[in-house]
Amino acid sequence: MALLWCTEALPLAVTALFPVLLFPLMNIMDSTVCREYLKDTNMLFIGGLLMAIAIEKWHLHKRIALRVLLITGVKPALLLMGFMVVTAFLSMWISNTATTAMMVPIAQAVLDQLHESEMESKTAGQESENINKAFELQEEPTKLNKEEPTKPNNSTGTEQKDEKHKKLSKGLSLSICYSASIGGIATLTGTTPNLVLKGQVDELFPGNGNIINFASWFSFAFPTSLVLLVLAWIWLQILYLGFNFQKNFGCDRSPSAKAKEQQAYAIIKEENKKLGSMKFAEIAVLVLFILLVLLWFTRDPGFIPGWATVLFNKNNTSFVTDATVAIFISILLFIIPSEIATSTKDKKQPGKLTKALLDWTSVHQKMPWNIVFLLGGGFALAKGSEESGLSAWLGTKLTPLQEIPHPAIALLLCLLIATFTECTSNVATTTLFLPILASMAQNICLNPLYVMLPCTLSASLAFMLPVATPPNAIVFSYGHLKVIDMAKAGFVLNILGVLTITLAINTWSSSLFKLHTFPSWANGTGSC
Repeated sequence: MALLWCTEALPLAVTALFPVLLFPLMNIMDSTVCREYLKDTNMLFIGGLLMAIAIEKWHLHKRIALRVLLITGVKPALLLMGFMVVTAFLSMWISNTATTAMMVPIAQAVLDQLHESEMESKTAGQESENINKAFELQEEPTKLNKEEPTKPNNSTGTEQKDEKHKKLSKGLSLSICYSASIGGIATLTGTTPNLVLKGQVDELFPGNGNIINFASWFSFAFPTSLVLLVLAWIWLQILYLGFNFQKNFGCDRSPSAKAKEQQAYAIIKEENKKLGSMKFAEIAVLVLFILLVLLWFTRDPGFIPGWATVLFNKNNTSFVTDATVAIFISILLFIIPSEIATSTKDKKQPGKLTKALLDWTSVHQKMPWNIVFLLGGGFALAKGSEESGLSAWLGTKLTPLQEIPHPAIALLLCLLIATFTECTSNVATTTLFLPILASMAQNICLNPLYVMLPCTLSASLAFMLPVATPPNAIVFSYGHLKVIDMAKAGFVLNILGVLTITLAINTWSSSLFKLHTFPSWANGTGSC
């Protein structure tokens, strides 16, 4: 399965179905393996995606994007920051691919306008120069020879402007795909590897007390993604805008630069104007989205009893999970109408049905069912590895790592995963490695989360190749970038990412998850 996932000789979802066929034939497990394909984590994934599809259907994400860009403005460094902040925020809630697909055309429109303005200002400058030359020639014809050497300077200036525009285009394109991947790690439903981790932890350690939930993950991953986003912004500035930060922030702008920025700003303003005022459907989806996030955060915050514990308590436990909340809000999306009857004429038309905020046709078109099977295949593989004793055997083979300091183990594993994920699917990478890492950690009496958390984040550090992740491929298809551009920028960002994750698990995450103590729920053999 690992080989087929890496080579994609068969579709990923088809490979994920192998356990259903092979486990019973090989006497590993009976057909109860099918239960692994629709667990709590899969339902959380489906519920999160239904919300994302509703947001996309009513263009709420585009409205948020344009509003933020109007606030940040179009100075090079701030433009870069604006696109990165918007893309990262949106990819926390909707798929990284959908976010990138929406943001790149907006960026393209802004870049085209900036370039057009540059060309116009250049043409105007040349015309005025030619008029001045004509007057000079009338007064002193001999000046012709003196003016000739200046001609190459115009072409050089044009080339410099084109080169500058190309660099800005590259920087802006990379900023979108990188921030989509960085933003996705911040929330539990932001990207699939996060959900794979939750599923694997619940599968391998049933008594973990729901240690990975929306609130605990956000507390760990959001600061990490924020630090990485700032580092990515600084690195892309240095690489494509140069070291002149004063100029990048527009502190010494010429009148022509101001005019150029105003025209680009007008494009964003016009796009925002086209959306019109917020419709009832947009407001309803926004309210439900905010409600979903609030319910996720307050279900089990950790430092105080959550609403699930207070309202639905049975023998000091609650059966309500993050998936319960996601499905509740998803069902409301199919019930609440997308518009309200405002006139008596509308009310008197019984045949006229108002559509709900979400319909199954939209879901059918946009729901990636293949990922649901892929998640399930990963859980089935983990269960099979546990039942057959493969995980335990692999874990014992990795016990020599006990001699290495724990931070060094985490750092080496992060580098390994970050390299591996450039060539394979992020989901496949986490699915393959997490059960092995869990067994290894148990055998050397190390908290499993100390290696599982950083490796899950490292699986999203796919920055170097266009094939590494769909956002990279989308950006690459627009033609601004060469593979070497992505590899050069991505290599440094991969290193920065691994260092940021290593910092995170040894500082704030350590106290959050008690990573330096071996938990009782992981002590299955009783040897630690």
